[in-house]
Amino acid sequence: MKKISIMIPCYNEEENARPIYEAVKKELTTSCSCYDFEILFIDNCSTDRTREIIEAICQEDKRVKAIFNSKNFGQFNSPYYGILNTSGDCTIPLCADFQDPVELIPRFIEEWEKGYKIVIGRKTKSKENRIMYFLRGVYYKLIRKMSSVEQIEQFTGFGLYDKSFVDVLRNLHDPTPFIRGIVAELGPARKEIEYEQPARRAGKTHNNFYSLYDAAMLSFTSYTKVGMRLATFLGFLISFCSFLAALGFFVAKLKWWNRFDAGYVPIIIAVFFMGGVQLAFMGFLGEYIMAMNSRIMNRPLVVEERRINFDE
Repeated sequence: MKKISIMIPCYNEEENARPIYEAVKKELTTSCSCYDFEILFIDNCSTDRTREIIEAICQEDKRVKAIFNSKNFGQFNSPYYGILNTSGDCTIPLCADFQDPVELIPRFIEEWEKGYKIVIGRKTKSKENRIMYFLRGVYYKLIRKMSSVEQIEQFTGFGLYDKSFVDVLRNLHDPTPFIRGIVAELGPARKEIEYEQPARRAGKTHNNFYSLYDAAMLSFTSYTKVGMRLATFLGFLISFCSFLAALGFFVAKLKWWNRFDAGYVPIIIAVFFMGGVQLAFMGFLGEYIMAMNSRIMNRPLVVEERRINFDE
């Protein structure tokens, strides 16, 4: 009997932890009754009652496993580590807030049985904030055009991954994994299933400007060279324009020696302009260096505090 692994990352999801477990279990036992299954919760150091609820579920159902992280290791490392610790013939990661529709699980499995090693869900609509959805769309199109690697628009990581692809992930040893880019870059032929993303069931999102910016910069530094190349090209352009401006001022000074006096205005404008450009691209350079630094240090994805219902 084939085994299906469901991986659910959590952070302060006390209102959703038990409902998502019950919804997933119901879907698997009714629509996928011919499969064995496991449900793995990985908690990213929640500060509410999430862990207490997960522990109770693990005591009630031995098919439910749990990993409790010692710290909050971010929105990418923890789910990625959870995928690596599943033991099924395929793994389906989904969010605890019900924004990844549980009812798509049977469809994913159906396409998997047809031979697809990867089946992903791709959003075509969303009940989230319209402005955020629009900005996400712009970001996906931008990164897709800038990257030399194929990028998948409106893909959050929600999907089904065959154990052969999970083995590929285990062998990457990437301390800063970006699963959306890895699926596009290294994944075999995939099936895409479109869906409308529902609103969050309960609680509030933990994404903020900094977490979204971190995600954007991780994809930029991992899959594009545009920042540094733009700095190089713009540097040459500004140097050329500055040379023309200097030449123009020199000619004007020769022609109208006593009447032409622009004062310090050109110098001040040039200093502020060049200073702004330099700071902007120093920031870009810093992002690339930080990404390199994270990979060079090769720290573990997460550090576990404990795990529940693992045989070992």
